[in-house]
Amino acid sequence: MEIRLGPSGIPISCKGKSSVEGVKTVAELGLDAMEISFTHGIHMSLKTAKKIGEVARGLDVELSIHVPYFVNLASEKKKVIEDSKKRIIDSLERGNIMNATVVAVHAGYYGKDKEEAHKMIFEACKEINNKIEKNKWNVKFGIETMGKQKVWGTLDEIIKICKKLKHVIPYLDPAHIYARNGGNINYKEIFDKLKVLKLKKYHSHFSGIKYSLVGIGRGNERHHVPMREAGNDFEPFAKEILKRKIDITIISESPILEEDSLLMRKIFKKLGYDF
Repeated sequence: MEIRLGPSGIPISCKGKSSVEGVKTVAELGLDAMEISFTHGIHMSLKTAKKIGEVARGLDVELSIHVPYFVNLASEKKKVIEDSKKRIIDSLERGNIMNATVVAVHAGYYGKDKEEAHKMIFEACKEINNKIEKNKWNVKFGIETMGKQKVWGTLDEIIKICKKLKHVIPYLDPAHIYARNGGNINYKEIFDKLKVLKLKKYHSHFSGIKYSLVGIGRGNERHHVPMREAGNDFEPFAKEILKRKIDITIISESPILEEDSLLMRKIFKKLGYDF
């Protein structure tokens, strides 16, 4: 059983502004994972990706990538879908070069027809899965659970796709699930549902979250906040992980990044896990 923790992006306490310096700071803090976030676009060269990977490997820091947010695999516009697939494939290429374990994505929106959206997203994921296979890339494509009613990405929808595609896995975001369910989350139920995929390793974000209720058991995320401020508690999540002896990497999407990663570490240690 292995648990890895780290921030999404360069730690706030990092004196430098590059991902290489970010990886070094993560290791200095006693953390061992970092997400490279291509939030507004992919401006990283393949050469830089290779360098980051070499540094991370030397320091035993596990890398992952978040695809830019401008993605909709169920758009009515063909160009939007093609551009979205390109952003994902470019991210996966860099992920493979830097030896990242997973590339996470917000897959798309329902639009006018939920069933049609699901079909379109599946077809795009199938194409991406085949690209990973053809290129022999050693990186997984992670579809993130989403936190708004209009956005495709419930756990059930994601599992349905992952069951059919070898290189596509769920990327958990408990804060999103909690918000979407109107302030409710059941970790036992989540991991029970995931059993069907027989995953060797799990990937997850975690943070606090503010949300708005839009009905009974239905909500929309508003924004991420520090873990202690609002949202689902981390300790029940940690307990379920330890109970099931799950290999998992948890990335902090909290505004205070590594501070909450270190808080997660503290909670796991309190529960008896030795890093």
